[in-house]
Amino acid sequence: MSRIETMLTVIGEALVDVVHQHDGETRAYPGGSPMNVAVGARRLGHPTNFVGHYGPDAYGKSIDAHLEASQVTLPFEHSAERTSVAQATIGADGAAEYEFDITWSLDSIAEKLTELARTSDAVHTGSIAAMLEPGAHVVAAAFEAARDSALLSYDPNCRPTLIHNVDEARAWAEKFVSLSAVVKASDEDLQWLYPDRSLDDTARAWLDLGAELMVITRGEDGPIAFTKKYPEGISQPAHRVEVADTVGAGDSLMAALIAGLLDRGIAGAEARAKVAALTAEDIADLLRFSATAAGITVSRAGANPPTREELDAVLNG
Repeated sequence: MSRIETMLTVIGEALVDVVHQHDGETRAYPGGSPMNVAVGARRLGHPTNFVGHYGPDAYGKSIDAHLEASQVTLPFEHSAERTSVAQATIGADGAAEYEFDITWSLDSIAEKLTELARTSDAVHTGSIAAMLEPGAHVVAAAFEAARDSALLSYDPNCRPTLIHNVDEARAWAEKFVSLSAVVKASDEDLQWLYPDRSLDDTARAWLDLGAELMVITRGEDGPIAFTKKYPEGISQPAHRVEVADTVGAGDSLMAALIAGLLDRGIAGAEARAKVAALTAEDIADLLRFSATAAGITVSRAGANPPTREELDAVLNG
């Protein structure tokens, strides 16, 4: 498949993950779910802007270097006094638990951000950026401005240790779902947001809110996708690897899902209709592509998504 070049804009937090391994080793990695998505999509060949809120300090410079190494474009100057930090503790099974020290505001670039979103082919957000004020309302305004002109995607990537009020989190999630054509969420996200409802029922409810493609990740059980044409779901096995840690796995899957859609020319004003028209074979191919990217990421330490060459080698090997 020949790839179509499009401009993706990712809006969200960039921070430093201070990772405490179960063997006692500690390392600092540039992180933040949306930033990981930006890097992942760019490594898969799509020009990508990243709009975050971090400082010009040492941690911020490490984020700049990380983004520049993957050729992600930074359209705006630093807007924070300091860079946010997430303390990640890795258990013996490779799973990560987080504690956050974060600030999130985009007021100083609100108008410029709305214009950038409106002129992009695709726009993605999620996680803390789409639930934490004062920045979340600015992101929502950008999404509203771009709803009819771009492929909009969203990943709630809930952080209960930071966003404590589940009712407010649910309201924010449903707002972004109503605006987005593509939504990805983990089973843990949905179980926290809707503890009394099945995953399948939540997927169909979110399709009713406005999403055209709803993908749920289920760890080693692999992803499952729902559309209005396929309300019973289309599933794909996880890509089996030896797990180093799970940091960035969902972000890599999200990045690959976006990249797979952009590869197919699903972007711009016709994106929503094209997502709705995806066939079962299209969806299965997208899930295999995305699950393989996530598998590669969990096979190595930190949020280190694959390049197009690495992913193609595994898919075609």
